[in-house]
Amino acid sequence: MASLTQIEFAVRGEYITLDALLKAAGFAGSGGAAKAMVAAGKVQVDGQQELRKTAKLRPGQVVALAGARVRLVAG
Repeated sequence: MASLTQIEFAVRGEYITLDALLKAAGFAGSGGAAKAMVAAGKVQVDGQQELRKTAKLRPGQVVALAGARVRLVAG
C-alpha cells in the first residue's frame, strides 16, 4: 500500500479558497493548474468530491487528492 502524505496547513484569516490552497501547499504550480485539478474532479473536501474551484475552506476541514491529505488548522 502506498504511503499517504499528510500535512497540516495553517489558514490565516477566516478561510482560504480551494484553488489558493492547492497552489500554496505546492500541489499545483499555478492557479490555472489548481483550477484544472478541481475541474477534473481530482479533489475531495471532507470526503466529498469538490468541483467549486473557489470553495471556501475553514480550519477543521480535510482536503484529499492523489496520495495526500491536507488538514486545515487555524493560523
